[in-house]
Amino acid sequence: MKNFLIRAITGILFVAIVVTCFLDPRAMVLLFALVTGLTVWEFTGLVNQRGNDDEAPVHVTVNRFICTVAGVYFFFAVAYFCSDVYGGSAKSMVFIPYLVTVVYLLVAELYGKQPDPINNWAYTMLSQMYIALPFSLINVLAFTATPDGRVMFNTILPLSVFVCLWLNDTGAYCVGSLLGRHKLFPRISPGKSWEGSIGGAVVVLLVAWAIHYFLLDPDHTGQAILPLAEWLGLSLTIVVFGTWGDLVESLFKRTLGIKDSGNILPGHGGMLDRFDSSLLAIPAAVIYLYTLTLF
Repeated sequence: MKNFLIRAITGILFVAIVVTCFLDPRAMVLLFALVTGLTVWEFTGLVNQRGNDDEAPVHVTVNRFICTVAGVYFFFAVAYFCSDVYGGSAKSMVFIPYLVTVVYLLVAELYGKQPDPINNWAYTMLSQMYIALPFSLINVLAFTATPDGRVMFNTILPLSVFVCLWLNDTGAYCVGSLLGRHKLFPRISPGKSWEGSIGGAVVVLLVAWAIHYFLLDPDHTGQAILPLAEWLGLSLTIVVFGTWGDLVESLFKRTLGIKDSGNILPGHGGMLDRFDSSLLAIPAAVIYLYTLTLF
């Protein structure tokens, strides 16, 4: 009972903080810069721990501090690039320090005399591609340009990613607990079922339709942030890639032989445990929305 209460309180606070941050662009940028740093730090700590295990088949020693600073800087750089309407072409210069850091992390292995520099390179770049890049793409969803060249902060699009993921998790758990018979991916996540996954997707689509009808389009005139079909398509994209994101992190933990990625969130594990689905859902949402602009 105590563990359930702790988990419930942590979950409520977590949802409240994430939802509230999307009401103000500065709060959103600061919170997810912090999330990026904590997640990269957690990830690099896990792979270093594996590399220091005498029974591990690989040797890994990545620079946790520089990887974390680089990931946070990249997030701020993308936020500035997406939100600054006056920077012009010169604003792309903000990425130069990040590129210098990446070059340093590659060249440093020449002098580190580590037994397996290839693994160090691989895990170092993975911390940026798997964590820093997806989180940074939140800024692409949050800051949108208007036809007259202004940049507006968009609360709905980035928040919708997390709302869809939360609804999908809740729906999948409830439906899977009642009707789950066929395993979705037993090799990696034995608890997931096809019935639960389909149930979660149905819940998301129903709620997405309700949000579109009652909130995004209060006058029912069609003047919503996205047409209904595209809005439902976005929701389904988030569900599918969010499920894959969850499975990817499960494979990561299974490979390392751990249950939780950390314990920073009481009752919920680590940062990777809480944001695993979003690490694929956010890039997928960006790709989906950009694809719509091509047709």
